[in-house]
Amino acid sequence: MEEVDLLILNASEILTLRNYNLSKTNTDSLSIIKNGAVAIKNGIIIDVGTTKRLSKKYKAVETLEAKNKTVLPGFIDPHTHLVFAGSREFELDLKLKGYTYQEILEKHGGGIYYTVEKTREASKTQLVSEGKKRLDTMLAHGTTTCEAKSGYGLTTRDEIKILEVTKELNKQHPIEIVPTFLGAHAIPKEYINRKEEYVKLIIDEMLPKVAEKRLAKFCDVFCEKGFFTPEQSIKILEEAKKHGLTPKIHADEFSDSKGAKIAAELDAITADHLLKASDKNLREMARKKKNIAVLLPATPFSMMLKEYANARKMIEYGIPVALATDLNPNCYTENMQFIIQLACLKMKMTPAEAIIGATINAAHAIDLANKIGSLEKGKQADIIILNCPNHKFIPYHFGVNLVEHVIKKGKIIK
Repeated sequence: MEEVDLLILNASEILTLRNYNLSKTNTDSLSIIKNGAVAIKNGIIIDVGTTKRLSKKYKAVETLEAKNKTVLPGFIDPHTHLVFAGSREFELDLKLKGYTYQEILEKHGGGIYYTVEKTREASKTQLVSEGKKRLDTMLAHGTTTCEAKSGYGLTTRDEIKILEVTKELNKQHPIEIVPTFLGAHAIPKEYINRKEEYVKLIIDEMLPKVAEKRLAKFCDVFCEKGFFTPEQSIKILEEAKKHGLTPKIHADEFSDSKGAKIAAELDAITADHLLKASDKNLREMARKKKNIAVLLPATPFSMMLKEYANARKMIEYGIPVALATDLNPNCYTENMQFIIQLACLKMKMTPAEAIIGATINAAHAIDLANKIGSLEKGKQADIIILNCPNHKFIPYHFGVNLVEHVIKKGKIIK
């Protein structure tokens, strides 16, 4: 018998997602193995199959019993604003009184500008400490990889500071973090009447320094009325591509800002939010087959909106849908289980579609699907064991943490 480091045995269901196709999402795509097992060696999955077969083939240094449990890839959160200082719980009273996001930003001292002020004041040590706490919560709820954006600095120095903190967190924490530069998150107050000057600052100073220091893999832009115009967004993202950064875009959150169209035109890896994306522009995304739609149902939930992104239409068109928390001070959740539940209950995604959105599609959304997102031979052993008998329990049994064990790179972390 071959010796392995870890053997997971007797799982009620193992969701391997090994036969998954980006343009097709259904229960069959989960490639479920009943009474399944996983063999892990040197942090890599070396075999997945039935317990009967693997228990005869391998002996293990350590064994995990998963009877009546569901085993699946670790959750991947492809849209977070992980690094920030200051909380905004005071905004809840304003939301309850009916104030919109933009009104809270412009008239009540809240929103992005409040967080920018607090984040600029914060030291790297403070930001690392607070970031670790959020990552600990993410890990406890099953997230093993996440994307993290800058965007609460809005000066070259502070954007670099946030990305350097992100790099440090990636070194210190088991969760792998993929960094995104989002200097184009908002026009800072000091540039409010000089918007083109700020765009020029991003292009001439921020992007070159971020690229020179290799602090980001992606570049994102908040393309929205009151933030960055379609023309400004295109200009920034095209320049980012010249510096080797892959485009992402905050698209069509509050209005049809042509973000989906821009994503298609620029071959952005993702278009995120998409609550107000037009049918025409979604069809263009579908036609190009280059973009992942990253949907963020906790954002309209936290803002008490009735409208959510039309996941059913996107899936019908063949657009791959990923899910993410949008962790930020306005949408303060680190829990991808909650996101799956909202996706099912508020966006009418099936449990299989939502799980695919939180695993393999999310891996595609950060360009890591060759490494993580499914349980296949040769892939990194990022695995979670949930205390539920099948995958449909994840959205069914809500409001609790179903995670029993988290395995990262083959090591049992929780």
